[in-house]
Amino acid sequence: MGTEPIETTDDTHSTDTPEIAVDHVSKTYQSERGAVRALDDVDFDVQAGEFVSIVGPSGCGKSTAFRIIAGLESPTEGDVRVGGTPVTGPGPDRGMVFQDDALFPWRTVAKNVAYGLEEVGPPDGFTIDERVDYCLDLVGLSEKADAFPKELSGGQRQRVGIARALAVDPPILLMDEPFGSVDARTKTTLHRELLDIWTETQKTICFVTHDIEEAVYLSDRIVVFSGGPGTVLDEIAVPLDRPRDRTGDGFTDIKADVLAYFEGEED
Repeated sequence: MGTEPIETTDDTHSTDTPEIAVDHVSKTYQSERGAVRALDDVDFDVQAGEFVSIVGPSGCGKSTAFRIIAGLESPTEGDVRVGGTPVTGPGPDRGMVFQDDALFPWRTVAKNVAYGLEEVGPPDGFTIDERVDYCLDLVGLSEKADAFPKELSGGQRQRVGIARALAVDPPILLMDEPFGSVDARTKTTLHRELLDIWTETQKTICFVTHDIEEAVYLSDRIVVFSGGPGTVLDEIAVPLDRPRDRTGDGFTDIKADVLAYFEGEED
């Protein structure tokens, strides 16, 4: 499926304006017990074409940060900018993939992928059908175009979710623990396929996960969140050639560096 991963070390992407800028974002919810601080002064950037993962223990606000970047929630303090423009809500510039694939059960695979295209139209040079065909080929599901979600495996459903997110050709792909519900073997396959897709499409990816090995395998850089309220403890570069050897010394060293932040914390 797609192209083979490129065996090269990724240069750090740099532009004058980050593709995603999270600028001193805090989030407080009101509950029956009073104010609950979910995020506290979160500040980091994602450059165009970069693959950045956010990791941290359960309840650290990773998904809250994701939802604010996606425009599904507003920060209490600070702001998020995409391409220099403040985020005020969801937009076609950000494709979203969740752990729950949220496919429409009454629509075929092709019709699920076409949903966003029906709302905003296909990218220049494509008809809706052509764009659907391209995206299904990209995720290796061309032969499942007429199937319904109930006929698919968990991994296949997530591939449809990725195809749907890519259909309108957003520059950014936001992914919130998209492989958290699949088995280890399927997850490993999906990792390779996602990197193939990233190589071919050159999207900017912001990936939320609690799986540190997953983050090291996929990412150019890892943003480490503290336990709640979430704040940025560190940003760790992953200067390893792709495809990556999960058993190699460099890989295990970086994994240990991230794990060290969570020793003694409950996940």
